Amino acid sequence: MNDAVDGILDTNTVILLPRISDPATLPARPTITTITLAELSVGPLVAAHDAERAARQAHVQQAEQDFDPLPFDAAAARAFGRVAAGLRAAGRKPKARAYDALIAAVSVASGLPLYTVNPDDFANIPELDLRPVPHPDAEPAESAVPAESAVP
Repeated sequence: MNDAVDGILDTNTVILLPRISDPATLPARPTITTITLAELSVGPLVAAHDAERAARQAHVQQAEQDFDPLPFDAAAARAFGRVAAGLRAAGRKPKARAYDALIAAVSVASGLPLYTVNPDDFANIPELDLRPVPHPDAEPAESAVPAESAVP
């Protein structure tokens, strides 16, 4: 485990990072994986419009500036086998979520929790310490006050 890091951010969380309003839902010392950097690097190359391409390139450059990514190494490769087997056992297709499975493998191998705005993308992955982050576009939770005790 890297003592200077408290958790890994998945790709969608990195993209939405400027819009996440509660920093307490994120690790105090976050990092990303080389898989996230690779996934972000695809974005500008497949963007349909110049404005979208520029925004995606800005994400890549910001990630490169802000993080020293954890590599997909031999330990992550071994963990990937367990991740893929767990996904298959749960009836999910590892190929459909290849980037997510690789990111999860780095998280498992490094012993670091994975913070994500899309926890369903990482469901049924054994050994993964998953930390959901509220999506900035999610509807606010219902009031904790029961309806019968609410004042009209």
